[in-house]
This record gives sequence, structure tokens and C-alpha cells, in this order.
Amino acid sequence: MSAKTIDGSLFREMLTAGCTYLNNNRESVDALNVFPVPDGDTGTNMCHTINAAVKEVGNTSLNSVSDVAQLAAKGALRGARGNSGVILSQILRGFAQALDGCDEMDAQMLARCFRSAAQTAYKAVMKPKEGTILTVARVMAEDCEKYLKNTSDVTELFALTLRSGEEILKHTPEMLPVLKQAGVVDSGGKGLMVIFNGFYAALTGNYTGLEEAETVSSAMPGDFVDDHEAIGEIKFAYCTEFIVSRPKEGMTNADVSRLRRRLERIGDCVIVVSDLSVVKVHVHTNEPGKALQWALELGELDNLKIDNMLEERREVERKKAEAAAQEFVKDYGIVAVALGDGFTEIFKSLEIDRIVDGGQTMNPSIEDLQKAIDETRAKVVYVLPNNTNIILAAQQAAGLTKRQVYVLPTKSVPMGIAAALAFSPSADPETNLNEMNEAAQKVHTASITFSVRDTVFDEMQIHANDIMGMIDNKIQQLGRDAKEVAIKLLESMVGPESGVITVYYGQDVEEQTAQALGDEIQDKYADCEVYVQSGGQPLYYYLIAVE
Repeated sequence: MSAKTIDGSLFREMLTAGCTYLNNNRESVDALNVFPVPDGDTGTNMCHTINAAVKEVGNTSLNSVSDVAQLAAKGALRGARGNSGVILSQILRGFAQALDGCDEMDAQMLARCFRSAAQTAYKAVMKPKEGTILTVARVMAEDCEKYLKNTSDVTELFALTLRSGEEILKHTPEMLPVLKQAGVVDSGGKGLMVIFNGFYAALTGNYTGLEEAETVSSAMPGDFVDDHEAIGEIKFAYCTEFIVSRPKEGMTNADVSRLRRRLERIGDCVIVVSDLSVVKVHVHTNEPGKALQWALELGELDNLKIDNMLEERREVERKKAEAAAQEFVKDYGIVAVALGDGFTEIFKSLEIDRIVDGGQTMNPSIEDLQKAIDETRAKVVYVLPNNTNIILAAQQAAGLTKRQVYVLPTKSVPMGIAAALAFSPSADPETNLNEMNEAAQKVHTASITFSVRDTVFDEMQIHANDIMGMIDNKIQQLGRDAKEVAIKLLESMVGPESGVITVYYGQDVEEQTAQALGDEIQDKYADCEVYVQSGGQPLYYYLIAVE
């Protein structure tokens, strides 16, 4: 099969196939993360993002390719996690911007989409780095425009552009020395190519080579989540769901298809799934009686549910009105990201308004961060991402709220704690921002964890299960004992101006063990105040702050 143009229905299938293929290959994309820490999550974050895009597309009826692209971009932005997820959301946003108002996509429009996607992604990153997913997107856009001069066939153009993307991905190690040392290609670029390979499979109808390719066609109905709040104008009031649990003898796929066509004439959001032993039905309609009557022709009905979405909408609007009346109830609010019971308790003691679960092993989505910001009900909100892979998502979340939001570039939880301690409710917003930033930047953080694989990084030979010591996210020490690595790290961190050392121990470290480390540090650095606290963080034995 070769498509001359791409309509809304086909683009939906492309998104679904890309989503399925990435989910099937998530672990292999995660494994390409250069840092051998046990929290490599590029594939996972990109999966969360495109899953949210596909879910959004499945929540309404599909008309033009523009409609589908706009919904996908909206869902991706809400569900984006980590830097790779945010960049992927911007690539989908670029597609949506290029397709605005279009019913179908031809070859010329496809080239425009790739160009818009690359430009939008680059704009989202303050300091773009070549040899990453950005490079892959840019080169595909540039080559797609070149290929357009020789073909007007959208399928052929996509194939040529896909080949170009695979080729530039192979060269990413030549652009980033850390990739070359590790012997891998860029994980974000690989994730993007996995998605685009899924796009192409749906475009051609050839799923050969896709792992578990048979799940592609059934992924949407199984994953469908009916989000009534996401619907704009409600044209069909009754959300109707049921199961034909005991089909009549002789029911065929043609009978099921006929039911689907009939339902599409009286409503939208039609989902009809069947393996001929049962038929699952979902439809938004103003005539639920007809839907049930037609389904009865196929067999007995069970699990009937009919919701009045107009009444649901009225209730939602009432609650929103109540919330709006109390939208701004105080001047300042603070949102902090943290993972671990100990860190959560510390932030609670500092009266942080909202604590978002997340950190090394789990990046919160843009929607998670936006919700936390809005729930502060404050005019001015300071966000402490406390992780380099969350800062970009926090910046995107800031743009989705009505509040004045300041995202501080805190790269570790200890930096976030220092910033929170520097906050003054009596100071003006800019003074607070400067004081909090200054306090955070005075903190240097040592992280002690273990390597998940053999690799070469910064000319260091790293073996699986080596204990790795990092200072401000840069690997500095390798060893076989967490305490010894921690002591060596502090030798290069503690100076004449250092006054406070705080040891935060993780969930796998006994308090007695951590206290013994703290005592040894105190003996060695008698001029410093040494504190030992439970952070409760997973995977990292210790986070040690030096101020």
C-alpha cells in the first residue's frame, strides 16, 4: 500500500503505530543512555509522552489531519516527562502548527511538517546541543526539503527522509565524544527514529519487523480512556457503553462493521471492538436508545452505562467557578520535586506548598507540574525542579498557567532545600528569586550510586556494579565501597570556606551505617558542622551537600 496523501484517520494510525513500536522498544532505548546510572529513562519518558498524545487522539472523533495533529500535540505537552519527552512534545507541536487548517497532508505539507518540528524543538531548548535528537530532527527536515524536488509521492518522500534520519543517527557519536566513548548512538534520536519507523509502517500498511506488530491495530481500543473534560463543545450528550456478551449464533465481522457504521451516523467517539465472542461498544450520541436497539440485533447486552455529559459539564463548570473565586488566596507559593520519604518530610517541614513525586528514577510530567503550580493558589510561584532532567518540563509548565512562575535551575534536592530556606515571605518576588538562586548555587552535591553496565565515560573504564561518585552530576570517583567513594569525593569538595556538610542517606542504607559515615566526616573536617538525615531516595546510597 502506498498513500498519496495522509488524512486524519491515517495519521491517527501512524501515531498509534509509532506509539506501539516505541513501547515495544522502550528498554532498548533506555539502555542507550550514556550515563551508566540506574535511572536511564529516555525511552520511558518518550513513551509517557507519546502515550499521552495517542490517548488524547482517542478521546474524540477524528476529522481532518489538522484535528488529529492538534490533539496529539495537546496530549503530548500535558504528558511530557523529562527533556526527551518535552522535545518530542515540541516536535509534535511543530507538526500541528504546520498542519493547521489542513484536511489532508501531501508531500509538500510533509516537508513543511518536518521543518516546523525541527524549528519548534530547537526553540524549546535554551542551549541546543548537536549530536542529539535535535540534530536528527533538523537533518531530516533539511533532507526532506531536498528530496521534495524529485518526488511528490508522500510515501516515497517519507521513506527517503526516514533513511536520512537513520544515517544521521549513526553519526551522532562523531558529534558527541561521550557517545563515542560509550559506543552508542543518541538515545533521544533513536527513540524518535523508532516512532517514525512506526509512522512509516502504518503509512505503507507493512508492519513486518515491528515487534508484536499485531498489537498495533488493537492498541487504541484497549488503551482508550474517555476523558469528557477534554471534549470541547458537546454535540452528543449521552456517553453510552455496553457489551454484547452473548452474540447470536452466526454473527460475523460484517455484522460488527455494520453496527459500527450505524453508530457513526448518530454520534462520535465510536469504538466497536470484537473477537466474535464478545463485542465492546462505546459511543457518544443523542439517541442511546437506537444504539441499544441496533446492538440487540447482535445478541444480549450487559454492563450498560449511559452518562449525561451535559450534566457532568455543568457540574465541572460549577466547581471551576468556585475555584476561580478563590484562585489567588496568597502572594507566594513554592513547588518542589522530590523522591524519598525523608526528603518529602524535609520539604513539608519547610512549609513547601506542593511536593511533586519525582527525581532520579521518575520524572513528573508537564501536567503534573502545572497542576501543582495551580494548586498553590498563589500569585507568584517558585518551582524547584531539583533535577537537570526536570528543569525543561518545569519551564514548559510555567507557560501553561496564569500565575507568575519562576523556575529555579536547581539540579539536586540539596540545592532545592537551600533555595527554600532562603525564601522570605516579606521580600519582593525579584529579591526572593535572587536570594534563593544565590543560596542554591552555593551548594555542591555529591551523589553516590552504582553502575548498571560496562562502559567508557570521560576516558574512565566503568564496570557494572562499580560504585560511582559524582560531583554536581559529573563522575569523579569509582570504587567498590560507597563510604570510601564518599570520603574521596569530599576531599575535592570541602575547602576553607566550607561550613556545613549534610549527608542524606538512601532507602537502602541503614541509619547506623550512615551515622558512622557522618562521624568519620566530622572527625576529618572538624571545622564543619556535619548533619546526617534520611533522604529515603531510591538507587542512590548517599547525596551529600557541601555549603
